Amino acid sequence: MSDKTMTVDEVVSRLHSGMTLGIGGWGSRRKPMALVRALLRSRITDLTIVSYGGPDVGMLAAAGRIRRLVTAFVTLDSIPLEPHYRAARERGAFALTEIDEAMFMWGLRAAANRLPFLPVRAGLGSDVMRVNPGLRTVTSPYEDGETFVAMPALRLDAALVHMNRADRLGNGQYLGPDPYFDDLFCEAADTAYVSCERIVDTAELTKAAPPQSLLVKRHTVTGVVEAPNGAHFTSCAPDYGRDEAFQKTYATTPWPEFAARFLAGDEQAYRSAVREGT
Repeated sequence: MSDKTMTVDEVVSRLHSGMTLGIGGWGSRRKPMALVRALLRSRITDLTIVSYGGPDVGMLAAAGRIRRLVTAFVTLDSIPLEPHYRAARERGAFALTEIDEAMFMWGLRAAANRLPFLPVRAGLGSDVMRVNPGLRTVTSPYEDGETFVAMPALRLDAALVHMNRADRLGNGQYLGPDPYFDDLFCEAADTAYVSCERIVDTAELTKAAPPQSLLVKRHTVTGVVEAPNGAHFTSCAPDYGRDEAFQKTYATTPWPEFAARFLAGDEQAYRSAVREGT
């Protein structure tokens, strides 16, 4: 079994323009922000982003890196609508595929199981079908004859997720109240990269937490990055909560100014700028 540890820049060196990239977490919770910041420091662009969106989407949209976004929402949680996403969308900066939250989940699940689609009731009778004319329905072959949405698989070239803990082999552990869908992102992708608050020995993962907290399995993971505070400014419970003061700064600062102040350097420069700026 191999040591899969990498740096954030080594992860980004394996990505390229034009990819379909899945980003785990949910809204402004446990987003792999250190990896997103490294992506922003690169020249990678023309991305299809698949995400239950938060500031990951907002930053990439504001920087002009997104060609198409596939999402169910884009929010900062305590700020309902992500402002940089909204501004980019209003100026028509990228194409949008907006689907129901459950449809999104089943699209990931279909990809994880290497199926072309999965049937789902979500979306029927709603405007989801109107705004996504490419969606199709299927009829049950059994006596019920029920009609379902045929949610296409959300296949990913690469996935980025953030965990509380991981080992060097790629097993990823969450310790908070919600797993989100990070395991499905990894399983739906050709390559998957896990950042974490701390890399520990494999035996340490289950000393103080149950085995079911091992959400991400090593066979789905390509690389592991130790990135303390790597979800900032989103939350990573129970290690830390959302940095509401910094999130407000992000939401109220014009993008060029925010990027120049906080994203111009590496992770050490980012942490220094955060300390000075809030």
